[in-house]
Amino acid sequence: MSHVPHELHEEFPDAAQKIHALKLGNAHFVRLSDQYHEVNRTIHRIETQVEPASDDALEGLKKQRLSLKDQIAGLLG
Repeated sequence: MSHVPHELHEEFPDAAQKIHALKLGNAHFVRLSDQYHEVNRTIHRIETQVEPASDDALEGLKKQRLSLKDQIAGLLG
């Protein structure tokens, strides 16, 4: 179990400028990014035992994070 947050700039290190540009000019990207960060932070709180959750709930959140990451990757591509 990883307790390291998966921040977007770490997930896409070569896309920092594109992420910044999309955050300034693409409302859809901003929504996806905000959702990603919210889900990611929730996962981190669960993994560090700050917030309780079942294994099924955690697995669902991880799938949601992966889906958001895929959508973000599509916009960065």
